[in-house]
Amino acid sequence: MILYDPRIPASLIEFGIQIPLRDSRSTRTLQAPLDDPQLKSLQSHWHKDRIVETISREDLLRVHSAEYVERLHSPALEKEIIATFELIDTEGKYYRYTPESATRPLTDLFERILLKNAGTIQAARLALQHGFCFSFTGGAHHAQRDFGNGFCLINDVVIAARKLQFEKMVRRVWVIDVDAHKGDGTAALTAGDDSIRTLSVHMASGWPLDCPIVLADGRPNPSFIPSDIDIPIESGEEAYYLERLGAGLGKLAEGDTADLAIVVCGADPYEKDELPSTAPLKLSLDQMFERDRLIYTWLKERKIPAVFLMAGGYGDEVWRVYAQFLLWALHKRYKHIP
Repeated sequence: MILYDPRIPASLIEFGIQIPLRDSRSTRTLQAPLDDPQLKSLQSHWHKDRIVETISREDLLRVHSAEYVERLHSPALEKEIIATFELIDTEGKYYRYTPESATRPLTDLFERILLKNAGTIQAARLALQHGFCFSFTGGAHHAQRDFGNGFCLINDVVIAARKLQFEKMVRRVWVIDVDAHKGDGTAALTAGDDSIRTLSVHMASGWPLDCPIVLADGRPNPSFIPSDIDIPIESGEEAYYLERLGAGLGKLAEGDTADLAIVVCGADPYEKDELPSTAPLKLSLDQMFERDRLIYTWLKERKIPAVFLMAGGYGDEVWRVYAQFLLWALHKRYKHIP
């Protein structure tokens, strides 16, 4: 099952934001199964094309502080977006941001982010219903309790988990995070809560682990709160990535099983990703394919419903990572449908 609403572009160019999020990561990923005659004929079975879920303030408040949620619904919103997307550098100059080229106000981005977050909740529901769903949005794993970070304004991963727990749809959730960057926001927001266990396989150095250990206001930086299982990969250790991921999954299974797995399935560990901060980790296309198949198969063998979130992936080539996995997964799931 795929949840992809074509009303939501991946690119942020209409807001003047120059981060290399390309529409091709969605459009070319979807086109891959449509170019397969068998899968194209079954599109009605595997493609949900509208996000119909909604997200409320109550949903946000289960995860984020009341003060932060209030700022997001106030004139302070633009300042929060600028900080979260790092649109002004330390010298006060615009960075990867050309407001004069924007065709929409920056604050309009919040409504799109809320819709994307609602998509994660909807995709999780579809996963519970069908066993598997891949969402073309989601994976904002850097957002913290009272501030956005790393292009992540609010943490849809934890928001979805908390909402489904509140509704008693699930009791225990696993978060398997294989984005290039540590899932620091998710780890901090769920620290000490055994009902959500977190596994993060990420770059051993670089952002966010090169940030100060103390915030500007004197508080400890929550990016350094550990996940339940952290697996840092040093540059040059890519050959050990799959083995270490497998070992991490084994540790995850040592406790009670989960009712749902949320997989933060970023393509940014791919060697052709174009975001500079992902450079320390360079997996080949084949390694990315093995990564995704390993997680999918491991969860399916344990009969754990899984929602995969597109998460980080930057530039013109990352669509190949998602497309190869979805072609494989869709053929496995729908090959017996006439």
